[in-house]
Amino acid sequence: MIDTPSLVDQYCHGVLRTELGLGTFESHLGRGEGPPAPGTTFFDTQTGFAVRRWCPPLLGLEPHCPAPHYLARRRELGVVEAGRRLLGGSGITTYLVDTGLPEDLTGPAELGAAGGASAHEIVRLELLAEQVADTSGTVESFLANLAESVHGAASTAVAFTSVAGERHGLALAPEPPDAGEVRGAAGRWIAARQVGGELTDPVLLRHLLWIAVASGLPLQLHSGASNPQHYLTRFARATAGLGTDLILMHGYPYHRHAAHLAGVFPHVYTDLGPALVRTGARATALLAEILELVPFGKLLFSSGARGLPELHVVAARLFREALGRVLGGWVSEGAWSRADADRVAGMIAAGNARRVYGLAAP
Repeated sequence: MIDTPSLVDQYCHGVLRTELGLGTFESHLGRGEGPPAPGTTFFDTQTGFAVRRWCPPLLGLEPHCPAPHYLARRRELGVVEAGRRLLGGSGITTYLVDTGLPEDLTGPAELGAAGGASAHEIVRLELLAEQVADTSGTVESFLANLAESVHGAASTAVAFTSVAGERHGLALAPEPPDAGEVRGAAGRWIAARQVGGELTDPVLLRHLLWIAVASGLPLQLHSGASNPQHYLTRFARATAGLGTDLILMHGYPYHRHAAHLAGVFPHVYTDLGPALVRTGARATALLAEILELVPFGKLLFSSGARGLPELHVVAARLFREALGRVLGGWVSEGAWSRADADRVAGMIAAGNARRVYGLAAP
């Protein structure tokens, strides 16, 4: 066994507060659009099998019990008690929580209390800009209020996160836009948008990124389902030496590209995200691929979990198991010492995140 006494989940969301029916629960196991194949459910995925392996014992059931039995036990306990048992059994000691989703999800304090862990907020830049736009009547007030809001958030949050890569793709120019471009884009967006409309303008997305870079807080970058190497290489070069760390998020199936970038640029890191949950029984192979390339001080554990406490559990359990198999195998082969394996495991599990985000030791 490799020693990972605590886990810092460097990116996740809260869990749903409501009781879930079969269809709603299963929909949170899928990662695409639309229903599962006829005659199957989303339990017929690596994620679904991993949930049935790791979660039933935390609710007093046998591993691999049928899904209907598991969900019946979940309803019997109730959403609060089931969530408390699941989160408390995950082994996660610190949550960094993106609060920028519209669902009725628990916030950092509530998630931390349920899991017996500490919790901190990650601010989503695009949601912040949309909220500012809803309360700003002019372009000038919007831009001033936006800068003030980012500055204020930087005093309480541990990081900013951006989904610019998902909203506009990775063809964004890496350099900051000039003031005239920003004013023009802000005027067009405010004039055309409905209240609550999403920010997709590439100039304003770039402006947001560079305001966040100026704050000095770590900046998490979601690349979506695209190869991050082209755009993020240019953005990493543009931000080098400015004192802001970049964390490349959820790069699977381009995880090797993200690992490579983390090895090239001193201020670039990468996370595991929900890739381990998606690959399930193949998580060990995935982790081994990442560890072929990434410097060990540049990889951070995260679950990327959203909605179901089961996803926090599965991410943590698969990570520990995969890490133990990969590093333990290298120890048994004589390639590594046990002391080095334990040290690297502690870095990836918690130490790297505590350093990057300035978190106190437990």
